[in-house]
Formats: sequence, structure tokens, C-alpha cells
Amino acid sequence: MMTRELVIVGGGFAGSEAAWQAARRGIRVMLYEMRPVQMTPAHKSGAFAELVCSNSLGSLDPVSAPGLLKREMRVLGSLILDAAEEAKVPAGSALAVDREIFAKSVTEAIMRHPNITVLREEVKQIPSGRMTILATGPLTSDYLAEEIRRKIRSDYLYFFDAISPVVDAESIDQSVAFRASRYGKGGEDYLNCPMDEEEYRRFYEALISAERVVPKDFEKTPYFEACLPIEVLAERGRQSPLFGPMKPVGLVDPRTGRQPFAVVQLRQEDRYGTSFNIVGFQTKLKWPEQKRVFRMIPGLEKAEFLRLGSLHRNTFINSPLLLTETLRVREDPNLFFAGQIVGVEGYTESAAMGLLAGIQAARILSGRNAVAPPAATAHGALIQHVSRGNPAAFQPMNTNFGLFPPLEPGEKKKQTKEERRFRIVERALSELSQWIARSGILNDISK
Repeated sequence: MMTRELVIVGGGFAGSEAAWQAARRGIRVMLYEMRPVQMTPAHKSGAFAELVCSNSLGSLDPVSAPGLLKREMRVLGSLILDAAEEAKVPAGSALAVDREIFAKSVTEAIMRHPNITVLREEVKQIPSGRMTILATGPLTSDYLAEEIRRKIRSDYLYFFDAISPVVDAESIDQSVAFRASRYGKGGEDYLNCPMDEEEYRRFYEALISAERVVPKDFEKTPYFEACLPIEVLAERGRQSPLFGPMKPVGLVDPRTGRQPFAVVQLRQEDRYGTSFNIVGFQTKLKWPEQKRVFRMIPGLEKAEFLRLGSLHRNTFINSPLLLTETLRVREDPNLFFAGQIVGVEGYTESAAMGLLAGIQAARILSGRNAVAPPAATAHGALIQHVSRGNPAAFQPMNTNFGLFPPLEPGEKKKQTKEERRFRIVERALSELSQWIARSGILNDISK
């Protein structure tokens, strides 16, 4: 009989959430995290759930797919969302956090749980004969990546993820940058750097001609569409950034009383407002070029960069070929995958996959059956994507309403987009409640 012990490899969003969910159900968890003994190209510390890109966990809008996912996670007792609530900073309708406070909160919760033992070492081989969750994320170490590749007998898929720069708040010229959210939604949570047409022309030409970090010859660059480097987006046409992160709609420059030709938005990066992230400006430009080009943005002429953008490999498996609806490997029921490595995008989505994997593994170790969430829930929609997507064209996805099953014909009486989305959310929360009651997944939590 298998012991009530679970091995989890990786202390990011998914691994931390999985460890928490299993431990609170009475399972002994051995959580392996190689940092800080062995660092990755993007991390800076050994903290659990360290944010390496944006400090935003996405929308809180209750009638949005990301907002729905967060509502479901709160119902299921997410550690990540509890920590985010403790560390949140102003960000309009989004959930953004002070990254240091957030990581500290997660780390302290993990370290003090009596059922979790933390081991600071690199795992190079998949444990044999033990229930294991691999939650090593997009920066899986080379040794373990090769071990996984041999284990699953499948080619690895990978793409590049780029990190946006962060600037010192005191170096922003706030006589030029103005505070506002688009259409007034969320108050004055963003700083906006306006451009006229000539300023945009000069900036655009500098951006597309700037020197970039060149990937190695053997590395391809199939970027995630929702997180394109700003210069790659610009290559698609002079107007492309104006329909992306530089769109001016819904904003009025108080100096002119008119909508600018283009806008660069800055989002508060920490609780105290001492640093700001350049929204949507993930980049692979070389560091000196970033300083030169981004200081062409009005209001950032004297910007002091606290973090420059960078490029790192993001690795994921072809999950529809490999995983069941409970995130178990079809050919090895002792092995689960969780987090971004399964082909979801975003902090919250990664944590959600860890949450489900932790619950499923704990149930199995306790002699119960694994129970996949209904497809009409946000968790279930993501699970359907990673377990039943098209293997020939599988790509990472954020949670979105396109992943949800359509409403029944009789449920389409309300025709507006907002009303249809409200109905999808209403249906998801109803099905989540029924699933919880039917499966008893909240009844086995240790008191």
C-alpha cells in the first residue's frame, strides 16, 4: 500500500499551491526547490512563488474568465490568493501585488506547515514508486527536462517569455505622465505617458531598429501571442502597438484635453508606489538599447531602471498526448504534472493547476478517487484545454471564455455579450458548488 507521502518538485505558484492543498488534507509533503542553491536565469531569490515577470495576477472583474477563476480558487481555499490579498497594491480592476510581501507570505505559510518538509536541492531524476507532482514550471532545469523527456517519450515544446522593465517612480516626470485608468475604470491607478504622432513615429523607428538579444541557433521562437515582445509586435506593422499596449482609447491628456495619439501605461509595482512596471513592454532588446529607446517615451526621459527586460525559455509539455483530466500521466498513475509546464499561461492559471493536482494526489493517497472539475467551471475549462486539446496545434492559453462549453440553446435568450458572460459565470459557480458537494473535496481538510 502506498504511504501517505507526496513528493512535489518545484516551489513556484503551482508547487506551493499543490503542497498547501495536500498538506491541509493530512498528507506528508516533501517539497523540493533547488533555489537558492541552484538559480534559474530569471529568479532572484529562494522564496516560494517568486514573481519573475509582471506583478499582476490579472483581472478581478467578476464577469470575466480570469475573475471567475479567482472566485473559484477562493472557494477552494487557495494559498496563492490569500497571499495576494495580503500583498495587493492598487491596479484598477486587476489584482496586482507587492512581489516581496507576496513571496514572503507564501514562503512563511509553506515553511510553518507541520506536514510540509522543504528540501533545497535540485532533483535530477523523477522519484520511482512514489506519488509525485512535477511543478517545475517554465524554467525546468536541463537535467530534469531531459529526464522528463525520456520519461514521457515525447518531444518537448518551448517558447520564449519576455519580462517588462521596471522604473523608479521618482525618475518619472509626472508633469508629463498623468494618472488615469481607461474610461475611468479603477480610478487613477495607472500612470500614462502620452505621445503625439511625431513622438510615436520616432519611438517606433527606434524600437524596430534597436539591437536585440539573439537566441542560439538551435532555439526557435514561437512566442505566446498574449505576451509578445513589444518590438516583435511592432514588426507586424506601424499601427500594431496602437491596438495593443499603446492604445490611447479611453484616455484624455489633461494638458491638451484630447486623446493622445499613443499612450504608454505604467502600473504600480510595489505597495508603496516606489516603482512602476511598463505595461505590455516585455522585450528582448539588449539592455543598453532598452535604456536608449524607452527613454524616448515622454515622461521617461530620465527614467532609472530598477529592472530591465530580459528573455527566458518557457518550457511546456504536449499535455493532450500525456495527461488525463486529473493531471495524471496516462502511462504512469503515480506521476502528475502541474503549473505552467502543462500548457497554461499566467500566474493564477498555474496556481489553479497546482491546486487541482494537490487535491487529486491527496485524494488518491487517502484511498479516494480523483475527481475532475466540471468543464463549465474555469478550472474545468483549463483542464479540458490541457487534456483534450489538439496535440498537433497545442499552445499555452490563459483562461478565457473561448475555452468554456457554449450555453445550451435554451440559455441564449439574453443576447448581449455581458449577459451571456454573466450566465456563463453563474453556471460555473453553480456547477462548482455541486461538484464540491458531490465529491466532498472540502470535507477532508484537516481541522
